[in-house]
Amino acid sequence: MIRCMTRAFLCTAALTLLACSTAPAQQPGAPAPGDVAARIGDRAITVRDLDERWKQDDPAQSAEVTQSIYDGRRAALEAIIAESLLTEAAKSSGMSVDGYLEAEIAKRVKPVSDVEVSTFFTSNASQMQGRSLEVMAPAINRFLTDQRRAQARDAILSELRGKGPAIRVALEAPRLSVALAPSNPSLGSASAPVTLVEFSDYQCPYCQRVEPTLKRLRAAYGDKLRIVWKDFPLTQIHPQAFKAGEAAHCAGDQGKYWELHDVLFNKQQELQPDDLKRHAIELGLDVTAFNQCLDTSKHAERVRDGVSEGGALGVNSTPTIFINGRRLSGAQPYEVFAAVIDEELAGAK
Repeated sequence: MIRCMTRAFLCTAALTLLACSTAPAQQPGAPAPGDVAARIGDRAITVRDLDERWKQDDPAQSAEVTQSIYDGRRAALEAIIAESLLTEAAKSSGMSVDGYLEAEIAKRVKPVSDVEVSTFFTSNASQMQGRSLEVMAPAINRFLTDQRRAQARDAILSELRGKGPAIRVALEAPRLSVALAPSNPSLGSASAPVTLVEFSDYQCPYCQRVEPTLKRLRAAYGDKLRIVWKDFPLTQIHPQAFKAGEAAHCAGDQGKYWELHDVLFNKQQELQPDDLKRHAIELGLDVTAFNQCLDTSKHAERVRDGVSEGGALGVNSTPTIFINGRRLSGAQPYEVFAAVIDEELAGAK
């Protein structure tokens, strides 16, 4: 029972890659670009040559593997940094690392209340598989306690990083060049030091889930961040997404792209053509012009362009986001996006 519940909780709380996808994730490898992989007569074929061919033949797999290698190395680096900081802090306090960490966490973590357990139960009722609050309360309490402890540990490490020696991360994140056009819907200045490009799908529930995070990022970073939309409807599983993408561009013809964009995500179950036309009426658009635009598929090619561009970059799930070319997949928490943006801003100084 606990294992089942943990899986349910991970869907809403853990740092997982939450995305609509039509292809499975790939496992990482570790190529060495400078090595000679083979020779054909006098011709040397390097691993770099293989990587370039790989990108051409299967860009999605190539991007997944490259990102997986970086993510694994970055996780290992963060673990080593954390161990170093905790070891020094514990030594200064005359304690063991485990003792120091437990004492610091205890100062910050308050017991989970019955009200908090009940609230969590109610908010996640669909995940409880018909079990009562009395049955699930112990597991919920443990989950919330573990979550608070993890947050406290992160806060401790953040404080230690601020007090300790300078940490300069030289590990380069993989980047892809994402072409931008004046016709791409965007928010923010084109001269912003950080550009976030989202390949997304109006019918994808995870794309809907990431929308509040993107709005929060815009509010937090202001003129330092530009957000650009790219259509990537997964028509195999989201048959209304393509037409919804067209509709947003039809609204854009009248200067209301982002207004309809928000409506489409807020009313994700209402994306049939008649629904789209009703939304246009409610937004006060010129209905005759909007309907003609939609009925003639005026912007179908623009939507297809997004799909083509994303495919060339290895996009195979939504949302897929590139921050200055650095790829993030799924409806990640705010903190994950903010950490990458902060790194990019630090590097731009």
